[in-house]
Amino acid sequence: MIIDLANTSTRKIQDALTATRHRMGGPATGKVLTLIVVTDEAAQYDAIRAATEVAREHPCRILGVIARGREAESRFDAEVRVGESGPGETVLLRMYGQLAEHADSVVLPLLVPDTPVVTWWPGEAPAKPGDEALGALAQRRVTDSASAGDPLGALKRLASGYLPGDTDFAWARVTPWRSLLAAALDQPHDDVTAARIEADPGSPSAALLGGWLSVRLGVSAEIAESRGPGITAVRLTTKDGEIAVTRPDGRVATLSRSDQPDRQVALHRRSTAELLAEELRRLDPDEVYYEAVQRFAKGLEASSAQAAPAAKSPAKPKAKKS
Repeated sequence: MIIDLANTSTRKIQDALTATRHRMGGPATGKVLTLIVVTDEAAQYDAIRAATEVAREHPCRILGVIARGREAESRFDAEVRVGESGPGETVLLRMYGQLAEHADSVVLPLLVPDTPVVTWWPGEAPAKPGDEALGALAQRRVTDSASAGDPLGALKRLASGYLPGDTDFAWARVTPWRSLLAAALDQPHDDVTAARIEADPGSPSAALLGGWLSVRLGVSAEIAESRGPGITAVRLTTKDGEIAVTRPDGRVATLSRSDQPDRQVALHRRSTAELLAEELRRLDPDEVYYEAVQRFAKGLEASSAQAAPAAKSPAKPKAKKS
């Protein structure tokens, strides 16, 4: 059921949700969290569709916040969806004028009481999500640096503005890689002396995987460009030979070790809904992500320092001959 409310109020939205649940015979409670989706009109369809799919695993109230017509008179329209392609409730809030700058005042009364709040920016994210009004409402803040015009620059800004509870889809994308590499390193092996990651140019996932490997193995991780898609290979050098995971097609990986036959492992690139579902399974701060993103940022700073030309001493003036 879809209810359109023009130039409305939070009270009218609450009344519409209650009346619709009673009409459909649904429970008054049962939501495990509130998911705030901060997006624009162009991207809202895909973002809300992914959130609705995730609601099958994590029953939640989805609040889509869309800023429109900043020069218009302050007001907001709402589109209430209950029982539409999922078990949760969805409210799209289209905000006009200066009200778009104070979206938290509209969202706050619509949060499911006594449940966690997650804020997700599927597009361009703020540099410091925790300082944003809608980010401050949440225990967990999810961004996607890969959607930025400069993914690595966005990841660096997120690293400098990190607050406990922040995370990024670039980190979720490497979860299967980390699991596979951890399983491979659980077997007896010589010390790893070097690491090399091959991926699309400017891949934030490769940068975070490199940071994680550096922290865990105590070696520097080289990032090399490939044709993709995504990360295509991770190669760990040991005295006894190379441990390699290669995935040229984005679906099936090959685990190779010098002392064992090759193994084929499913390692497909996951959808937005799968990534979001993973992030909603954990609502406490992710300290491993923090370590990885900080190591990435420190690596950039070290590279910049090495690349900077040494300052030249000013030449002394020559003595004038008398």
